[in-house]
Amino acid sequence: MKNRIAIIDGIRTPMAKAGTELKSVSADDLGAFAVKELLARSEIDTSLIDELIFGNVSMPADAANIARVIALKSGLPQTMPSYTVQRNCASGAESITTAADKINAGEASIIIAGGTESMSHYPLLYNKQMTGLFERLFKSKSLWAKFCQLLSFRPGHLKPVISVLQGLRDPICGMMMGSTADLLAREFHITREEQDEFALLSHERATEAINGSFFADEIIPVPILPDYNEIFKTDSGPRKNQNMEALEKLKPYFDKREGTVTVGNSCPLTDGAAALLLMSEEKAKELGYTPLGFLRDYAYAGLEPERMGLGPVYATNKLLNKSGIEFDDFGLIELNEAFAAQVIANEKAFASKSFAKEFLNRDKEIGEIDREALNINGGAIALGHPVGMTGTRMILTLLKSMKRKDVPLGLATMCIGGGQGAALALETA
Repeated sequence: MKNRIAIIDGIRTPMAKAGTELKSVSADDLGAFAVKELLARSEIDTSLIDELIFGNVSMPADAANIARVIALKSGLPQTMPSYTVQRNCASGAESITTAADKINAGEASIIIAGGTESMSHYPLLYNKQMTGLFERLFKSKSLWAKFCQLLSFRPGHLKPVISVLQGLRDPICGMMMGSTADLLAREFHITREEQDEFALLSHERATEAINGSFFADEIIPVPILPDYNEIFKTDSGPRKNQNMEALEKLKPYFDKREGTVTVGNSCPLTDGAAALLLMSEEKAKELGYTPLGFLRDYAYAGLEPERMGLGPVYATNKLLNKSGIEFDDFGLIELNEAFAAQVIANEKAFASKSFAKEFLNRDKEIGEIDREALNINGGAIALGHPVGMTGTRMILTLLKSMKRKDVPLGLATMCIGGGQGAALALETA
């Protein structure tokens, strides 16, 4: 990047499994909760904010351009423009990098960027047979003609199209996201036990982080609709008593015959939102802010959709080549845990000289990931993966971790459905 971008502060909602604590809260309301708190904490003059950019994957039908809805619900000036970005699982990161590009291009100096997702609100859709019947009914001009059309109704017309399953199936390779993780498990010879052990580690670390109040200053409690009688304060995904015995009992979910990917070693469907305040270093100094950290550089990369889980190694390779950073310079790493198999496959690919030569055009391996520096507060297997929010959440959590442990440089990286990867280099000084 031309110049690094200051990340002044950030906030997020707690995350909840779809259909649980946050099921009554829309994606735009989740986003507005985060933005309102960010404005209050930063005490920023809203007239100075140039734009709001938000990531979201499944745009609500009643909140087209959800970023604009969030901006107005947050009390930002009506004269301030806002727009939504979508890069599947990296939508929350895309909002950050898009904002950075606009600031570096001189088109803005202060931007709020973030991501939101309510997977509880992903709709059930009518199938083609039912929509066809509705169409014919609307076109029928007489009661008799409508009655005749109704006679064609069959119970199968009511079989719904589950939109979340549609979204989790790649339209090019035809595979479910979990099936791509099973493919990587076979390619990299990853056992079921290795996956379950990693899943258990995620829950243990997330539980420890919650018990130690690590997430307390990055979470805004959310009142539960419709009565506001309850306040949701803490991520509900981590299981305090998770154990290998319970994980071992779960059956393969995607490839039921030979697969090793289960609901226990995969991330759950989740609701949540996060927001960051970004500006140029010069503007931060002018306004007297001490940034939480900085975005130094970033990269996105593409690969085969069926091997989409390896996106982090492809994107990180591109980031290193672009920025001149050495992999060993990263003191902490956040690698999104879509599936345990996918994370472990990346660990092996990062450390493989043969993989680097064959797929990355490198003479040597990228480097070995130290588990002690990886997802030290747990990851999406425990915390959850609200697909439009996760990229923002990872950046916020990583910067907070880097500050706490006095780590100057960190890596946030993730795979992206459809065959892409994202990698961001973050600094604290």
